[in-house]
Amino acid sequence: MPLKNDSTPVGPHTNRRRLFVAVAIGLAILLVAALGLAHWAADRAGAQADVEARQNARAHASLLESELQKFRLLPRVLTEFPDVRAALADKSDAASRRLDRELEQLAARTDATVIYVIDADGTTIAASNWRAPTSFVGENYRFRPYFQGAMRDGEAELFALGTVSGRPGLYLARRVDVGGRQLGVIVLKVEFDKLEARWADSAAATLVIDAAGIIVMSSEPRWRFRSFVPISAATQQRLRATRSYGDARLDPLPVERVDGGVRVGAELYRQADERVSFPGGTLRLLQPAAPARASANATARVAFLVLLILVGAAIITLLRLVERQTLRQAAHDALEREVAARTRDLRTANDELRLASERQRETDRRYRAAREELAQASRLGSIGQITAGVAHEINQPIAAIRTFAENSLRYLERAEPDKARGNLDTIVALTARVGAITNELRNFARRKPTPLGPVAVQSAVDGTLLLIGDRLRAQGITLDVDIENPATSVHADRVRLEQVLVNLLQNAADAVHGEKEPRIALHAHGSDPVHIDVCDNGPGVPATLLPQLFTPFVTGRPDGLGLGLAIASDIMAEFGGALTLIPSPFGGAGFRLTLRLA
Repeated sequence: MPLKNDSTPVGPHTNRRRLFVAVAIGLAILLVAALGLAHWAADRAGAQADVEARQNARAHASLLESELQKFRLLPRVLTEFPDVRAALADKSDAASRRLDRELEQLAARTDATVIYVIDADGTTIAASNWRAPTSFVGENYRFRPYFQGAMRDGEAELFALGTVSGRPGLYLARRVDVGGRQLGVIVLKVEFDKLEARWADSAAATLVIDAAGIIVMSSEPRWRFRSFVPISAATQQRLRATRSYGDARLDPLPVERVDGGVRVGAELYRQADERVSFPGGTLRLLQPAAPARASANATARVAFLVLLILVGAAIITLLRLVERQTLRQAAHDALEREVAARTRDLRTANDELRLASERQRETDRRYRAAREELAQASRLGSIGQITAGVAHEINQPIAAIRTFAENSLRYLERAEPDKARGNLDTIVALTARVGAITNELRNFARRKPTPLGPVAVQSAVDGTLLLIGDRLRAQGITLDVDIENPATSVHADRVRLEQVLVNLLQNAADAVHGEKEPRIALHAHGSDPVHIDVCDNGPGVPATLLPQLFTPFVTGRPDGLGLGLAIASDIMAEFGGALTLIPSPFGGAGFRLTLRLA
């Protein structure tokens, strides 16, 4: 009997079975890969949208806080305004009309919607809109919660619809006290139309929700005065009774929690919340999930296409090995079709890259437009940090004024007019100092910079120390100020130059915190160019930050935004100068401002 040959060629049926098995394995791989990529795309899209939502929420909350910090200072200052106290004290028409004009000018300069003064009975005696048909003068607001809260607690805030204008806004109220008497309330109304319009430029929806759960600010106007979550009919009735929301029905939005996000109507969003110093308020940003999902799906499709090509190539290779002769032409045709498909994909990818480039150019344009807004926001943020110091600076002369005034009364009772006159001269000097402090703070908060021109170095340094000097003294920091030529003037804008100096001194103060003998030096020297050096004995700048020290959003502090040095560098470039890092003679960090001589 003949032996079987182990090298007998495999028959065509076996080849077909092997080819079928290979194709089945390839399809299984593609199916598993498709499911895995779909799950990966969903996770990546959610994570990317969450990151964008958190970043945008912080940015929008920062803009809102800047607006609130700017306006909250006004009622505090106005309670000490002599004309306000005079109008409330004697309630004469002449005093009230003079105060009308002053409030009108102040509202125009500060972008406040309206500023008005209410006496202790709730009647408005003066208002910035006294010329308008909807003037508040003569109106009684005793029923308004902000009036009642201010008279009871000293100050109050309320977001509500205006009873005359019908427009929503934030009411900031502060009681005016003189000698223990409650004369009345100064009220400032702020409307946020411009801020909401700026929010609306973003693809995300931005909301501010009050303590009752009602949307009081929104980049989507149709969502205003609706609740984000359902509230009971009894609660709705109680809220309507306050008239804070006018005739709004306070209906809930059609919100549904799905897939780690929220669905409002037909649109799916990712949510991020930020607490804001609003009366019981929360800023909620809803980032559309569709763009991030589309981007992740596109990446997944590209990866699947690559895997499809690899599996297809393996099947084609096996097919050519099994049926080399019969399928040569078929493999060639398949390759041509694949190349054509790749060409179309590359053409599509090229179009997408071109569109992405155009979007990048638009983004750069918006960045340049927003850079000045960031500089203003940084300046207002600095005001928030130095307000406590300025308040302390003002409280000291005010306390002294009261003491000298009380002593003057006793001198007059004793018939010692010369001593009383000396005390009155001292009071005049102290009030001049208070005026200088408040004037410096108001100039520092100006929104639009003035044109460049001569700025005295001594004047800019004095203004900076007026704003931040008390904080340095409170921290026990030794500040060495050395100006070689006090008459030197440089080509700059005083407000922005003070902003740079405030930023550098605050950074230095933060750096020397915890040092046994904290020390900062400010040295102005040179003729042309002029150099201003700010040096400290802190730990210095980490080596890892040196290459990107003046790049936006690069910071060595866990609570920092990384905008201060970047904005300061841009301001110095606009002056035709530069901001550079130099060695500190004390072993810490040193920064040099190089400026042209005026």
